Amino acid sequence: MTLEAGRRVRLTEDLGIGEAFAGEPGAPAGFLSLGAGIEGTVERVDGVLPESQEVREYQRLKALFEDYGHTMPTGSRDRLEAEIATLEPAWAAHRERGDRVTVRVRWDNGLVLDGAHQDLLTLL
Repeated sequence: MTLEAGRRVRLTEDLGIGEAFAGEPGAPAGFLSLGAGIEGTVERVDGVLPESQEVREYQRLKALFEDYGHTMPTGSRDRLEAEIATLEPAWAAHRERGDRVTVRVRWDNGLVLDGAHQDLLTLL
């Protein structure tokens, strides 16, 4: 499927967006969700899906280990290796995904969804 700006699309599955807050600070008033089947127009097609916090942390710690691991005390090096090992599944999933396209869609009801993965959409 090739997404382009101006193309009509339909959401293929329900998408929970987040909590809505009103009244007391921090008190949720509800949950915002877009239902499958909603239609809209692609406004912009972006490049790759942003990296998760875990992926960025893995890259940071791995670079730290590669550059300075040989100079660290044994205990610090072992802790760093353990932290890297816990983040490896997120890194592996990220590498398996490869480059994924994200889009900005303006739904017919006026809502805008930015950074949506192309797999959530189908062309009309």
